[in-house]
Amino acid sequence: MNTLTNNVFDCALVFEGGGYRGSFSAGIANVLLEQGIHFDYVCGLSAGASNTINYVSRDRTRVRKSFIVDGPAKSAVGLRSILRGKGYFDADALYEGALTSGALPFDWEAFSANPARVRIQAFERNSGRTVRFGREEMTDPTRMVNIVRASSTLPGAMQPLPIDGVVYYDGGLGTGAGIPLCMAEDDGFERFFFVATRPRGYRKQPPTEREARIYARIAKDYPYLRKALLSRWERYNVAIEHVERLAAEGRAYVVYPDEMTVESGTVSTRRLTASYEAAHEQGLRDLPLWRTFLFGAPDAGPRPEDPDAGTGYITLG
Repeated sequence: MNTLTNNVFDCALVFEGGGYRGSFSAGIANVLLEQGIHFDYVCGLSAGASNTINYVSRDRTRVRKSFIVDGPAKSAVGLRSILRGKGYFDADALYEGALTSGALPFDWEAFSANPARVRIQAFERNSGRTVRFGREEMTDPTRMVNIVRASSTLPGAMQPLPIDGVVYYDGGLGTGAGIPLCMAEDDGFERFFFVATRPRGYRKQPPTEREARIYARIAKDYPYLRKALLSRWERYNVAIEHVERLAAEGRAYVVYPDEMTVESGTVSTRRLTASYEAAHEQGLRDLPLWRTFLFGAPDAGPRPEDPDAGTGYITLG
């Protein structure tokens, strides 16, 4: 495959996490792909890490299916997974297992042909360090999907899989507390297209006494993990306020869901499909605003019929 081309170079595409709220982000990602809007820098964490690699691979079917719990994935999330001792999310089945079984194939050739820079963040359990992985660490599809899993591993809900002997947890526990825009800033970007999975104005609340006890039990002998869990609410609020300031300055365009109808652990195929479709409709509605921010005018930028825009608009059944 020849090298793919991109057309947005001065603005970073940033995907927030949020478990199966990522179904909203998937709908937004597919509108971008259908319209041939290709960012040269993409970053995300947790569920946003999955949206990052899927977007860069330009596989619109995978973009959608990654967040629609259906078929074999039904037994990998929720009560059935818990009863098998795998936690709420059976990470073995949802990540490498889905790749090797063919349940959710990945277009490694297209991903490799795309020159876009990629950043995915994870939290190092034993040291509390925030670690960022780039394309250079993604040497093959299995290692790539294991990095995505590391960035998505919720303490107590998923079994961690060490990478090079190091145990990582959800990237939302690290710098930015779940708002991955900090990755793009650290890489020198000043403009951002941020796909949020919380409604406008959302703020996290301090953990209750019961939640604090649960965090202490989950963290056990890992003080950095416990501190990150307890302080995340406050750090998240600071980070999202920073995003709001950038938006007010015209340096960030934030795609907020009109309404977030699913939660991180939602497993209903019907509800997740509705979330995806609502996001897709919202994206098509707001395209002129996106084009104005990215290309300077409501009708500027690539079109689906352009030869370099990909394969054009499709409806995924």
